[in-house]
Amino acid sequence: MAEAQIFHDHEADKGHTAKWWMGRVAIYGVLFLWTVICLFPIYWTITTSFKMAPNVMQGHLVPFVDFEPRWRGWESLGLSPRLIGQESTVREEFIKRFTNSAITAVSASTLAVILGSMAAYGLSRFRYRFGFMRNPDISFFFLSQLILPPVVLALPFLVLYKELALLDTRIGLILLYTLTVLPIVIWIMRDQFASIPVELEEAALVDGLSIWGAFVTIVLPIALPGMVAAFILSLVLTWNEYFFAALLTSTDAKTLPVMVASQTGSQGINWWSMAALSTAAILPLIVIGILLERYIIKGMAAGAVK
Repeated sequence: MAEAQIFHDHEADKGHTAKWWMGRVAIYGVLFLWTVICLFPIYWTITTSFKMAPNVMQGHLVPFVDFEPRWRGWESLGLSPRLIGQESTVREEFIKRFTNSAITAVSASTLAVILGSMAAYGLSRFRYRFGFMRNPDISFFFLSQLILPPVVLALPFLVLYKELALLDTRIGLILLYTLTVLPIVIWIMRDQFASIPVELEEAALVDGLSIWGAFVTIVLPIALPGMVAAFILSLVLTWNEYFFAALLTSTDAKTLPVMVASQTGSQGINWWSMAALSTAAILPLIVIGILLERYIIKGMAAGAVK
């Protein structure tokens, strides 16, 4: 009887182990499939920058198997190994647009994180009353600004920037991009500050620090992962913004997305040049994401546990 029970328990353990392995295989299989789906556009863009026109049209995907890689797309930008040491007007134009994108995106994201962090801290620690609006209403008001389609703001901003002489300027894009991503930063940082115990600040106030002192020395270091996550999200959104950059700039402040979208000619879309430009545009974001990955994960998980 005892042997039968032992055999039964052993078979049950084997069944549980098999189910556990099947569950793990299914989960990792789904994750692998989703990873392939997410990374395929990046793979397609990078490989297209090394294709010739027939390879692009015929949908060849695997280098050295379906097609022989060439530097055609990068040569059109003056960035191939053969042309990198020579003067190139297109390369100078690319560097100028890349610099415009970097300055506007980094500046707007930094300014949005600074202003958004202070606004979010106030909403999470103090009680406000503006007419019938309370803290939750004010927070929703900020978020509701994202509901408005950008095209609705096109004419007002065009007229306003013309009157203020901000058309085709970096400072004009920086101010506009800051307003665009500020609601997202406020909502992210509000949850970050809400997850930090108020007792820490109260202890700092007892020790003689002011509210600003407690905010800078106690709260901000704890909320740093959330700030980095908000900064990266803002950077991605401002770096890829096309509509206002195309509307409000013409020559001096034109950004990289506008240059990417302009790769068309009388023969159609110059896919290899567009792919090379797109690859050069996404590489900085990929590098920043890899370097700051741990902060992103901390920032995403910090608001989940108090």
